[in-house]
Amino acid sequence: MPPVRERSFVTFILSRILLPCTLALATALPAAGEEGPLATIDRIYPDLEALYIDLHRTPELSLQEEKTAAKMAARLRDLGFAVTERIGGHGVVGVLRNGDGPTVMLRTDLDGLPIEEKTGLEFRSLATGVGPDGETVPVMHACGHDVHMTAWIGAATLLAGARDLWRGTLMMVGQPAEEIGQGAGAMLDDGLFSRFPKPDYAFAIHDNANLPAGRIGYTPGAALASADSVDIEIYGKGGHGAYPHTTIDPIVIGARIVVALQTIVAREINPLDPGVITVGSFHAGAKHNIIPDDAHLQLTVRAHSDAVRAHLLSGIERIARAEAEAARAPQPPLVTASQGTPPTINDPDLSRRLARRMASDLGVDRVVELPPVMGGEDFSMFGRAGVKAAIFWVGAVEAQRYDEAQAAGTPLPSLHSPLFAPDREPTLRTATAAMTLAALELFDAIPGK
Repeated sequence: MPPVRERSFVTFILSRILLPCTLALATALPAAGEEGPLATIDRIYPDLEALYIDLHRTPELSLQEEKTAAKMAARLRDLGFAVTERIGGHGVVGVLRNGDGPTVMLRTDLDGLPIEEKTGLEFRSLATGVGPDGETVPVMHACGHDVHMTAWIGAATLLAGARDLWRGTLMMVGQPAEEIGQGAGAMLDDGLFSRFPKPDYAFAIHDNANLPAGRIGYTPGAALASADSVDIEIYGKGGHGAYPHTTIDPIVIGARIVVALQTIVAREINPLDPGVITVGSFHAGAKHNIIPDDAHLQLTVRAHSDAVRAHLLSGIERIARAEAEAARAPQPPLVTASQGTPPTINDPDLSRRLARRMASDLGVDRVVELPPVMGGEDFSMFGRAGVKAAIFWVGAVEAQRYDEAQAAGTPLPSLHSPLFAPDREPTLRTATAAMTLAALELFDAIPGK
């Protein structure tokens, strides 16, 4: 971490009120006459916590975030933003113009997951939604989008109340359908950067299930992987299991494909270049003694570069066709890659600049550099559209629980787990601080001006 600059007055406020180094959460309001947009964190925290609990109780599935989006839009309107709804689906855009200066975009995601919550929280989600096949499914904010939305509103509140300290345009983007990798692209296709100011910078946060609450993580450069879903339909010739010589067994072809696919990563990709091919589903047959006509594989494919991503996808189709031909399949397999998301590449200079600001104001022990992960995020699409962008991690694990798990070597509930529950107050406060400080740094605001 680069040397920390002399702390500002708002830094003093943060260090004494928002996140003391003990992680004990202060409740006192700042003294009369103290200034700075984050000095009011204690005043707004009860409202933010109430919002978080409401959002946690009422998640909505991807492409169904109508009520969630309306809540976000109403909050922004109350703060004085010019708000437009239904951008790329249920997307929300709020614009606050405050003189000449850069345009800074803060993004949150809105959607939940088809998971039944098992946290035991008093305010746990009992919500349901309609799945893609028309079935009723439970819904949970198992990826922390309720944290992201609450911090987003917190930052909007603090920044709107401190317009005398910064100049520029604040653009708040509430994005739908992140969990299925479609919302960012849909908003861009619907004119996000043509109907509204194209931002100079875009920033987002994501809570982290492997980082103590109160800490912030950043990754310059490649931060998250591309994420593609691939389906392979294998065609064979069914028949009696007792007479396999009269058939062409698609299960055997599929098994060969599963094994051979691993050689793409193991033998075709540079070991220093991350790549993942996981076969998550293999469906074939219905009875012990019947060889089916076909088999179906479902894959997830991850990479940190466009070149590796392209190699993996082309290699999957090449191997699937070769194995089918080797088995004399009646026709080549059908290999379909759904529209995925590209790797998320944080602008390196921007990431380090924001990390320096957060370390300066929150303390160097609160901000840590983290390695890339193989999860995916369609926040990557905004960077691809020509905006300097960065997404940071915010720790969500209760500090003592984290330390105990580390000492015992036991895993913690991950994102997308029915047991995932952020340590609410320090997570929300840190997330709000991170978004607010990022915007102030990018506006080149002078705290206490």
